[in-house]
Amino acid sequence: MSNIDEIKSRIDIVDLVSESGVKLRRSGRNHTGFCPFHNNTKTPAFVVWQETGTWKCFGECNDGGDIFKYVMKKEGMDFKEALRYLADKAGVKLEEYTPQQEEQRESADHLRTLLEEIALFYHQQLKTPAGAHTLAYLREKRGLTDETIEAFLLGYSPKGWDNVLKHFTERGYSVDDLMDAGMLSQNDQGRRYDRFRDRLMIPIRDVRGRMAGFGARTMDPDGIPKYLNSPQTILFDKGRMLFGLDRAKKAIRTLDQAVIVEGYMDVIAPHQAGFENVISPMGTALTEDQLRLIKRYTAGNHIVLALDPDAAGQKAILRGLDAARKSLDREGELAFDARGFLRHEARLQADLRVANLPDELDPDEIVLRNPDEWDALIKNAKPIVTHVMEVLAEGRDLDDPKVKTDIAAQVLPLIADLPNPIERETFRQQLARMLRVDERALIGGRQSSGGGRVKRRPKSRQAEVQGAPTQPRVAGVAAVNPAKKLEAYCLGILVRQPDLLFRLDRALQETGLSPLSEEDFGYTENQSLFKIVRDSIEQDALDASDYVRDAAADELAVFLENILAEADEIGSVVERVLEEMLRAIIKLRRLGLNEGLNQLRFFQEDAQERGEPLGNDYQALVMQHARALRALDEAKRRMSMRRLE
Repeated sequence: MSNIDEIKSRIDIVDLVSESGVKLRRSGRNHTGFCPFHNNTKTPAFVVWQETGTWKCFGECNDGGDIFKYVMKKEGMDFKEALRYLADKAGVKLEEYTPQQEEQRESADHLRTLLEEIALFYHQQLKTPAGAHTLAYLREKRGLTDETIEAFLLGYSPKGWDNVLKHFTERGYSVDDLMDAGMLSQNDQGRRYDRFRDRLMIPIRDVRGRMAGFGARTMDPDGIPKYLNSPQTILFDKGRMLFGLDRAKKAIRTLDQAVIVEGYMDVIAPHQAGFENVISPMGTALTEDQLRLIKRYTAGNHIVLALDPDAAGQKAILRGLDAARKSLDREGELAFDARGFLRHEARLQADLRVANLPDELDPDEIVLRNPDEWDALIKNAKPIVTHVMEVLAEGRDLDDPKVKTDIAAQVLPLIADLPNPIERETFRQQLARMLRVDERALIGGRQSSGGGRVKRRPKSRQAEVQGAPTQPRVAGVAAVNPAKKLEAYCLGILVRQPDLLFRLDRALQETGLSPLSEEDFGYTENQSLFKIVRDSIEQDALDASDYVRDAAADELAVFLENILAEADEIGSVVERVLEEMLRAIIKLRRLGLNEGLNQLRFFQEDAQERGEPLGNDYQALVMQHARALRALDEAKRRMSMRRLE
């Protein structure tokens, strides 16, 4: 989470605006009041959306933004000053790139270059006589095509203790470079040698497609361990990475679904068959960081667990439950319960399902046998609560009261976490039918045993007096915000290739729309970064991309890295990228206009109820919004016609 996101998560915009002297009244999901930036005493034209942390004036100002924009406008600050002011208010220590951090970043880039060259070296070894048996294994045993082998840059680490050590020190890299990249091991006598020997090498990349490390499978039938990963390095943290996410993120976003499998081949084979939304935690239990990473790309948090059907796989599902529940919860307070355990307050906000795979078949084997079977298994994945019931009940005597009690004790807390009362009731009925008990016994048992949801304790007055830290109230900051995701998508592409902005503006004008501007972005940090992109193509002292990175190297540095990490890589077909961006911008503008129209209609209804019809200015705004929406429809029609031609 960047400094900016952290500040927004701690400061409630309704509290901020109210503290500045604006009297707000709740109107449905929103808050309205008189705009503090112009004279307005008859009709409230100022709206605050607590869920998105934004505000807008529909009167004379016709301006809007987030907490940063509000402070900038109210206090006459620039973005940097507002950031520092709000960081101090929120108790957030700002992170800035120091010379030491810049040196660390350059070191990381150096190691990525080294790892990329090592991946190519291993790939070339796969095509030598020494690698022939590994190549045959991939083709014949795993059913991979040469195109897939090339796409994933699979390789072979030859036998011997110093192949990589010799080859890359001769190319100018130091032994310390190879150690830092995780490519060498060291024995008790201090001797350094190749970490990977006689193994199938699988490059592991971060979400941006940059080399981070390797997964390696032994080709020796008696080799131990069977799979060996790179060690922990500044680039490789197994608990924070997901294999295949760099290739899968676009499909995950498009399908709004991520499929999680266990192994490398379980990712590669489905991708080869066209199922590109498949990723893997590389043989470990799912971590909170991994699930938060997935959450960036699934608007509805739709996740299917398709783990191996053996006992270890089933246990992995259950091990992953707690991490899944914690990381996909709404951001909420952490409170101590009576036993001193920290529990998440908010209910589960994800659609977690489990695909029941046939016995003794791994995902890659199913896909190779019959892609349609895999497709059906994913589509028929069961809700996670149902799956847990079935796993816990399998092979047990459901007539035994102790067994029934044990199963209920494990399932009821999961049911209690579900946000939808209909779902909770449905799963309780399902559990009651499976255990053949009266549903009332489950409800009573849950309440008396202290299971289920933990009630939020009121903040202690004593804690406040003693200065104990408390988590500020935040309404809806973690709610899915389509506009924010669209803004990040467009910015991510433009930051990587600022020159695309010229072509994007021309394409917008060809469809009858105005060029992209700061006003298209509702969040101040996005507006600031877009201005840097615009400035980068209007100067010629530096390369545009270098200018963006240098200009954002202060307060926007961490935010810039997050934007780059979350957005898709630029596709090879520029026209397709431009078309996707055009559609994103049209959708972004439509969201803003529809929100504005809805609010204006609310103003009209509210004024009519008070017997004070709105003036002509508001009617003109309604017409203006309607005309703009028609222009967007016409632009979309022109795009469709051009594609048909």
